[in-house]
Amino acid sequence: MKRTMALILAGGEGERLSILSSVRAKPAVPFGGKYRIIDFTLSNCVNSDIDDVLVLTQYNPHSLNDHIGLGRPWDLDRNTGGVKLLQPYIARGRVAEWYRGTADAVLRNMNILERSSADTVVVLAGDHIYKMDYQPFVQAHRRHRADVTIAVRRVPLADASRMGILAMDEADRVTEWQEKPKQPKSDLASMGVYVFTKRALRRWLSEDLVDFGGNVIPAMLDGGARVFGYRFSGYWQDVGTIQSYWEANMALLEDRPELDLYDPDWVIHTRSEERAPAKVGATAQIHRSLISHGCVIDGTVVNSVLSPGVRVDVGAVVRDSIVMFDSTIRAGAVVDRSILDKEVVVGQGAIVGEGPYDGPPNKEEPSRLNTGITVVGKQSVIRRGARLGRNVKVGEGVRTGDFISPVVKAGASVDAGMRKRPTAAATARAKAREVARSAG
Repeated sequence: MKRTMALILAGGEGERLSILSSVRAKPAVPFGGKYRIIDFTLSNCVNSDIDDVLVLTQYNPHSLNDHIGLGRPWDLDRNTGGVKLLQPYIARGRVAEWYRGTADAVLRNMNILERSSADTVVVLAGDHIYKMDYQPFVQAHRRHRADVTIAVRRVPLADASRMGILAMDEADRVTEWQEKPKQPKSDLASMGVYVFTKRALRRWLSEDLVDFGGNVIPAMLDGGARVFGYRFSGYWQDVGTIQSYWEANMALLEDRPELDLYDPDWVIHTRSEERAPAKVGATAQIHRSLISHGCVIDGTVVNSVLSPGVRVDVGAVVRDSIVMFDSTIRAGAVVDRSILDKEVVVGQGAIVGEGPYDGPPNKEEPSRLNTGITVVGKQSVIRRGARLGRNVKVGEGVRTGDFISPVVKAGASVDAGMRKRPTAAATARAKAREVARSAG
């Protein structure tokens, strides 16, 4: 695989993950307790013997840059090859702008690809959870003498409208392509994973073809390029929504999870801080959960995923939830069917996630928070005795004084500085006074 280099697209905004990706790039979102989403793509590369890796970043790259660093956890800190993180830059004579699409991101870094001795480029999404050996994928590409080979898998028809849908002949050559069709003709979907010859990238990338699925692949098919598909039947999950992200984490708790994190032949590498072992106290009860190192558990944890450094105090209950790094659940508090970002503090006796799951969707984000999951942003503090309903969103950095009421109804939101903002009624009264003064 030394003639192959990998290019990981890690710059997507990830808006559907709500506040989880508002302060970090989507590939840097924690997953499975100790990991980040991008760890799976990076680990696939090194486990497939690809050690020349470019990571293209864009939105909120700081957390991602810190996590990857020089690439040491993946054995990618080397003088030849290794991992390089690239951000958008202003070229002389060009207007400053971010990447306009996946293909545009690659086009703007073609000068770096040209300096590599590799003749094959594996283009990968950095925001999917999957385990894939790229060696047979690349071998199939070379065997077909393809210009591009697309990794494909069958998906539920309900999800097909969010993806590139294709048809293949008996020789696996792609004969038809639909990009995010409203009425998909097939359940065979692109995984957003491609193998290109460098020659094909030179030929088909241009200023007006900004996206692989929406522009480049259709243009290649129309232009008679050799476009092939590669069927993949292993584990692959798009965790681009709050619901799919929560489900993928909860699936890790099954007796025989489809994604095996304990496979010694396919280790998922990550940057891991030095922390003490997890401690389970005398009053603790833990059932069917992932507990990371550095956790201190004195309460009850059921069917949940806890990142390193989480504390659950005596009498506290965490159920069906994801709790990220260094969060604290105080005595008597309950966290149910919720996602807590890093360094959150849930006050004593508070309830996060109360009421029936089918309550009203979040008023600010009805298309993202509508399945009963309550989300709390990074470094927020839930006031003592507060009661948060379903589909509630607590923004980043919220403090106890930001809660106008201890009861936050289903579908509502709490943001930092809310008490300083005038209510709708106060705004109306002020406007009425201003009108009265003008009339007088």
